[in-house]
Amino acid sequence: MKQYLDLCHRIINDGVWIENERTGKRCLTVVNADLEYRVDKNEFPLITTRKSFFKAAIAEFLGYIRGYDNAADFRKLGAKTWDANANLNEAWLNNSHRKGDDDMGRVYGVQGRAWAKPDGSFVDQLKKIVDNLKQGIDDRGEIMSFYNPGEFHMGCLRPCMHTHNFSLLGDTLYLTSYQRSCDVPLGLNFNQVQVFFFLAIIAQITGHKPGVAYHKIVNAHIYEDQLELMRDVQLKREPFASPKLIINPDIKSLEDLETWVTMDDFKIEGYQHHDAIAYPFSV
Repeated sequence: MKQYLDLCHRIINDGVWIENERTGKRCLTVVNADLEYRVDKNEFPLITTRKSFFKAAIAEFLGYIRGYDNAADFRKLGAKTWDANANLNEAWLNNSHRKGDDDMGRVYGVQGRAWAKPDGSFVDQLKKIVDNLKQGIDDRGEIMSFYNPGEFHMGCLRPCMHTHNFSLLGDTLYLTSYQRSCDVPLGLNFNQVQVFFFLAIIAQITGHKPGVAYHKIVNAHIYEDQLELMRDVQLKREPFASPKLIINPDIKSLEDLETWVTMDDFKIEGYQHHDAIAYPFSV
């Protein structure tokens, strides 16, 4: 929690105003932010200075693990985050690669589970990682990337958090996740939850102890219409202790994650929080 608040203070004190062409808004921006999440101590990074929600973030990432390419499948899990990009993005609606309502195209989890090769076959990046880690193998390339510039035109959105790199030291598993752009008041807590969850669940299904998850953000920003709420409301509040994430111990394989797992298999304990804050969202 402290490192989240420290980043917010850094953006406010040292950020540079940048015009964002996509949203038509200005944002206070800094380059390079490094956060760490103690998965080994189960210090779940759910923000306490405003009421935050974790299940949609886990649901979305579970959809990536399953390689979903349709917003309806994400909704069934409990994540509505792809509805607008799949159905309201004018450029995507007019894209010849779009297959119909709710289609997202070749984005995120599709790349992670079915990266296209020139010969027409596919690479399942995640299965390779899980298979290696279950055997205690770290070939220094246990990497899953969603960032495929050659297929940006075949999807509704290029990825923000784009690459996840696992490292195995003895029987302890670590994760380094890379994010090119981050809306700190709204998006960061969502992404924090996903990085923590990804290390915790992969450690569980591969039989390793989770270590630390490292989260590197290149462009961290606060939009102009969010600044007052962040500076004068959220940063005036005292944080509470981090809650704990409880994962169903019966989840033991990648196949489990692909088939029967639901959001009922994830709970939090000890979550104290302040009131919610309705930050403006920039589409």
